[in-house]
Amino acid sequence: MQFPLSLSDISLWIAVMAIILLITSELVVSEHFGYFAINKKRLRLSALVLGAAFMGTVLLRILSPSLL
Repeated sequence: MQFPLSLSDISLWIAVMAIILLITSELVVSEHFGYFAINKKRLRLSALVLGAAFMGTVLLRILSPSLL
């Protein structure tokens, strides 16, 4: 059975999620939204980790173009 997503699809998903998390971490004004406590540092760190994962997939696509 073959995995249904290609490396390009996964890379795009990671990039979109990183952008959404970064925008969310910048727009969060209050630390508390009702029942939720949002940690801005954790949001920003997860966005940076996803950004690094995206750069890793881009580097992988550059080094090994046969995985497209």
